Amino acid sequence: MSDTMDRRDFLKISGAAAASAGLAACAPKTSTAASESKQSLGPDHMEQHFPGIGLLGFGCMRWPSSEDGTIDQEAVNEMVDYALAHGVNYYDSAPVYLRGQSERATAIALLRHPRESYIIATKCSNFRGPWSFEQGRDLYLKSFENFETDYIDYYLLHSLSGYASFKMRFEDTGLIDYFAREREAGRIRHLGFSFHGPAEGFDEMMALHDKYHWDFVQIQMNYSDWTHAKRDVNAIHMYEKLTEMNIPIVLMEPLLGGRLATQPAAITDMLKAERPDKSVASWAFRFVGSFPQIMCVLSGMTRMEHLKDNLETYLDFEPLSQEEFRLLDEVAVRMNEYPQVECNDCKYCLPCPYGIDIPGVFKFYNDNIKAGTYVVSSEQKHYARVRKKYLLEYNKAVPTVRQADHCIGCKQCLETCPQQLNIPDELHRIDRYVEALKQEKL
Repeated sequence: MSDTMDRRDFLKISGAAAASAGLAACAPKTSTAASESKQSLGPDHMEQHFPGIGLLGFGCMRWPSSEDGTIDQEAVNEMVDYALAHGVNYYDSAPVYLRGQSERATAIALLRHPRESYIIATKCSNFRGPWSFEQGRDLYLKSFENFETDYIDYYLLHSLSGYASFKMRFEDTGLIDYFAREREAGRIRHLGFSFHGPAEGFDEMMALHDKYHWDFVQIQMNYSDWTHAKRDVNAIHMYEKLTEMNIPIVLMEPLLGGRLATQPAAITDMLKAERPDKSVASWAFRFVGSFPQIMCVLSGMTRMEHLKDNLETYLDFEPLSQEEFRLLDEVAVRMNEYPQVECNDCKYCLPCPYGIDIPGVFKFYNDNIKAGTYVVSSEQKHYARVRKKYLLEYNKAVPTVRQADHCIGCKQCLETCPQQLNIPDELHRIDRYVEALKQEKL
């Protein structure tokens, strides 16, 4: 299947997903009382596409933290307790998440429960060279120490873009053979990789399946990336190939870094017109949950309200109807009309050697586009007031010494960006925009 598809192709594929998942017509709106009742349902009501694994999984990259970066362990414990009680048993971490704190914070919360009640997923995050066997092995062994376990359920080669990155990090170092032996010994129960790259790179990794026998693959998929991805590969290409090869899929970025949870007002109105009592985010989770090859949908839930809203979607799950697939295709088309930066706020680009708060700059810019406070031209209504407010709020959100104008284009950030953004170009574009505002030349 080509990555370039027209709208009829989208609807044909989504229709096939609907049929295989047994989609019914759109159900009537639920009442507030019904929503509260759903949240009180236990783990037996959690949707499962693969036996024993709750469809909603916990992405542990965004645990609640204070301004200085310290994780709020009490809040983490509370969320994990609630999640486990409602059937969320898959917990995905990595040595690099939250500047090295995620694995241990996740473990502290999970160790208060029986080992068989939760599933650990973590990664070999050997992003930066020089690469060696010892470097990757030490990351692997440290994960065992952090989680206080004698086996890891799902272990990933972290953030591959194709054979070249795999060969350099895992094949030439001997790490892949080591991990294969660990799988044989039972210390790794399932071995796979997470992918961030072009279609050709994905196909290269799939060509290695006969040799390495991937037990699962983690991909980025959401209703925007399905057939309208701004990256080098549409999610449909990866989903179809993995389904054909019968490889379970772990799904990341169902909300596209949060952008599908807080849409521009015009798009929000489209979704609320259909389901006024449901969150904007719930549409994204229902979309990905409607595909049967998805084993687990990861969500980086920072607050209890996020967890409860997602549970509202996946307890007694209601897949999308054909009409709702059509609506989300229209939403995806409309989204591309907005000049947002495709940043997922993963913070892999930090620390910047020049102190720039790269995700902070992008978040402020995107948030103003979504809120309708983006300054378009001097002809717009209340231009002077909107312009002044934008510049003042920018200085509050991002200290002046950490703003986009300090980027010298060193390109060090490019190496670690999973979205393959040209970060210096985006920073320079935002800097030109801010400078035009300052000089009233917009």
